[in-house]
Amino acid sequence: MNRTSPRHRRRARAIHRLAHNGAVDDHDPLASFAALLTERGRFLLDEVREVEPAQELAVATRLRREHPAELVSAAIAQARWRQRAVGKFGGADAGRMFFTANGVEQATRATVAAYRAQRFTELGVRSVADLCCGIGGDAIALARAGVRVLAVDRDPLTCAVARANADALGLGDLIDVREADVTAVDTSSYDAVFVDPARRGGRGRVFDPEAYSPPLSWAVEAALKAPRAALKIAPGIPHEAVPGDAEAEWVSDSGDVKEAVLWFGSEPGLVRATLLPGPRSLRGRGLPDPQVRPPGRYLYEPDGAVIRAHLVAEVAEEVGGGLLDETIAYVTADAVTPTPYATAYEITDQLPFSLKKLKALLREREVGTLTVKKRGSAVEPEELRRKVKPRGPNSATVFLTRVRGAPTMLIGRPVSSDR
Repeated sequence: MNRTSPRHRRRARAIHRLAHNGAVDDHDPLASFAALLTERGRFLLDEVREVEPAQELAVATRLRREHPAELVSAAIAQARWRQRAVGKFGGADAGRMFFTANGVEQATRATVAAYRAQRFTELGVRSVADLCCGIGGDAIALARAGVRVLAVDRDPLTCAVARANADALGLGDLIDVREADVTAVDTSSYDAVFVDPARRGGRGRVFDPEAYSPPLSWAVEAALKAPRAALKIAPGIPHEAVPGDAEAEWVSDSGDVKEAVLWFGSEPGLVRATLLPGPRSLRGRGLPDPQVRPPGRYLYEPDGAVIRAHLVAEVAEEVGGGLLDETIAYVTADAVTPTPYATAYEITDQLPFSLKKLKALLREREVGTLTVKKRGSAVEPEELRRKVKPRGPNSATVFLTRVRGAPTMLIGRPVSSDR
């Protein structure tokens, strides 16, 4: 990604903190990273590969007796980032890759990047200009799919890390990393562009698409100039902000919503929710809102990507159900119909909201493991759990929600997958 803000365009001398081993004054992060790629740097990376946080100080003290302090700190920082990156990239890749503090947080999860690369190849794309490439997570997935990639970022350190990652994973021949302002790059010779604007500022997440870096309007303009394009955006983007000539896709991985993507050159106007692993894609059909009905025997909790994509009606039609409340994304039905787009629960009890009644019911059922889900309720799950004090060998799920506007508790259990 284009991670640096405009105020960072002038290279400033500053105090940077590496690992937890104190401040390094007048430190050059780019030179420090380059030192990690030397024989001594790689030796240190191997030495600290398995170091736990509690061991860092002792290990750093020992290594600093024979190696430069800055290099030891940089190696320990990389070890920590690699450990954190395992969830996104898997142990084999994370153990060979390089990261920055922002890069490990903001890089695309490998499973999501691989899915996007697959979509590009299915569209006939053989070359992509990856604008705001960050540490190269998407470029890696594209290259592994056989796509030639121009990876662009304006931050020198980020580019150095992306280049090192391409080399470390044997993809250097397919990934050309270029340090440049993405708005000045000519992408006309590429089959597609992919833009992943920075969505964080000095005060945290940025919610206004025009406050992205670069702004969404620029990214859309760049997309419209290319035969194919994909723009990664925040999942919470208002639907009215989606251009009419784009396909809008919300993606979740193992139940967690990861991103939204605007596709150009695919199916304009289509809205879809894609669930990974799979992939399984639910396509919008423009259905009207489902009818509100009394609670049935089963409750369906749609996947977050389905909810973000406003495709709850498609799920309701699939399972033959309706809504508990017109403002709540819970679907209810009298029969269980397996669907990958929602989790089904069998409801055993319905109560008006009352902690006293819930506590009595849980005591009677000997429920000690209580899962609390809420939608349309101000009660916090941990607060409820603390007050009802569940004890016993059994488990249950309680939904704190509304039924036709009335605060309600629905108690049940997940429907087994083999049912």
